[in-house]
Amino acid sequence: MLSPLETRCWVCEQPLWIAYANRRTVTTLSGVVRLRLNVRRCRNSACSRYHVPYRPEAEGGWALPKHEFGLDVIALVGTLRFRDHRSVPEIRQGLQARGVGVAERTGTNLLHRYEELVAVRLADADRLQVRLRAQGRVLLALDGLQPDVGHAVLWVLRDCLSGEVLLARSLLGATEAELAPLLEEVRRLVPVPIHGVISDGQQSIRNAVRSALPGVPHQLCQFHYLREATKPIYEADRHAKKELKKYVRGVRPIERMLEGATDPEAEVSRAYCLAVRSALTDDGRPPLCASGLRLVDRLQAICASLDRVAAKRGFPSRLPACTRSLRGD
Repeated sequence: MLSPLETRCWVCEQPLWIAYANRRTVTTLSGVVRLRLNVRRCRNSACSRYHVPYRPEAEGGWALPKHEFGLDVIALVGTLRFRDHRSVPEIRQGLQARGVGVAERTGTNLLHRYEELVAVRLADADRLQVRLRAQGRVLLALDGLQPDVGHAVLWVLRDCLSGEVLLARSLLGATEAELAPLLEEVRRLVPVPIHGVISDGQQSIRNAVRSALPGVPHQLCQFHYLREATKPIYEADRHAKKELKKYVRGVRPIERMLEGATDPEAEVSRAYCLAVRSALTDDGRPPLCASGLRLVDRLQAICASLDRVAAKRGFPSRLPACTRSLRGD
């Protein structure tokens, strides 16, 4: 049950009486919630707010007006779309996996509500102006997000110091002529100087920054800078992984030999073969995860396990072939 916080009219200061109660059903990620809303009214006929309904303030924390899905559902839809790059059918599947049954059309509507909420947040210029003036400068980050191939790119311009999104706009392309107006708009919007721009170094972005923000330093973000710096290491690691895979290609013949066998030795041998396959398919993400080094560590762990089996109990009849394959014999 939700009730208004105020019990007196703020115009005539007369008591606000509960006139009636509304019931509302809201679907959230935690389940379906049924709300009882007490609505107050001023009974002073001389008051300008006579009989004007005063609904509970907490109602807005559950859902948007006249909507049946909670704000947490809308937030999840936005996360799946713009962070995880999911399509609308995939968003619907993600909601159903969380127990929220929706039609595909409903998923599209929820996505539109999320975009409207983001637009309202970005349109709060007064709050943004106060915060930017307090820090005295802006470090501008520029990046484009494309949820689906062939769709418009969502360009986001964000201040790195405050974390505030200054501008978000969908564009069909990423040319200098399309990006430069965005930078000029942000320059007019912020009340403090732009001391630097950070991006992925795309040539069209470089040209747009040079034309719209002359004299402003422009550099790669830390992730892209690190990725470019580690390219030689990544290429060497990738080549080493390719060469290392040649020594463990004998797993498949062992698995064929074990087909149909159900004895304990066969189960153990299959488990080791599965461990080798898992190690081969687990690729790292450059620049921080070297997949070749990870493969070396995991194969060494499997070989160490085989050595422990040999030292403690002796090899089962089928395991020598597996260990020879791992060691490249």
